[in-house]
Amino acid sequence: MDHSLTSFLSFLVDFILHIDTHLQVLAAEYGLWLYAILFVIVFCETGLVVTPFLPGDSLLFAAGSLASLPGSSLDPHLLLVLFFSAALLGDNLNYLIGRKLGPKVFNYQKSRFFNPRHLVRTNSFFEKHGGKTIIIARFIPIIRTFTPFVAGIGAMPYRRFLLFSIAGALFWVGFFCYGGYFVGQLPFVQQNRKLIFLAIIAVSLAPPFIGYLKHRFGRNQDTPNC
Repeated sequence: MDHSLTSFLSFLVDFILHIDTHLQVLAAEYGLWLYAILFVIVFCETGLVVTPFLPGDSLLFAAGSLASLPGSSLDPHLLLVLFFSAALLGDNLNYLIGRKLGPKVFNYQKSRFFNPRHLVRTNSFFEKHGGKTIIIARFIPIIRTFTPFVAGIGAMPYRRFLLFSIAGALFWVGFFCYGGYFVGQLPFVQQNRKLIFLAIIAVSLAPPFIGYLKHRFGRNQDTPNC
């Protein structure tokens, strides 16, 4: 692993674990441009299959929490519109890319920025839950990024996809953004922000981790003894 990638991963981990601190620094440094930065992060996290590692749930909650602080330059209602637009546009871009590439993408080799196992796992999730996967997956990192891509590959009718995408984006953004805003005003949360963000990250990563363990141990059990 080269030095530049190691440095980037180190920065990314630090940004996610201390996202509230980083957002406060960005707000002080860039002012209203922070809205544009937040839009780009959510758009890329939902719209590009090569960036599922970007923060999603914790970012929405942290931004909402930051908006609840006295004198904050962030408005929770504007954040709702901003995040909803970014998530919806990202979904649509991802869907169109999947529609363009088609099933041949399942034959792609693993690279630094693309892991086909995430794609296969999302496809299985999609086959199990159908169209409502687009709403459910909104609350599951990685699968959230690959779901619209898989919907496009499977040639899911665009109107049906759009309805699920709108509902999913609205529920997801509303839950975490307004949740951060209202819960962030509680004294306990203000005094334990780091623990709250770590808990959100842990809960968000639990479903894909459990899915991985089931897949791993299930495969081992299916392997015949020599």
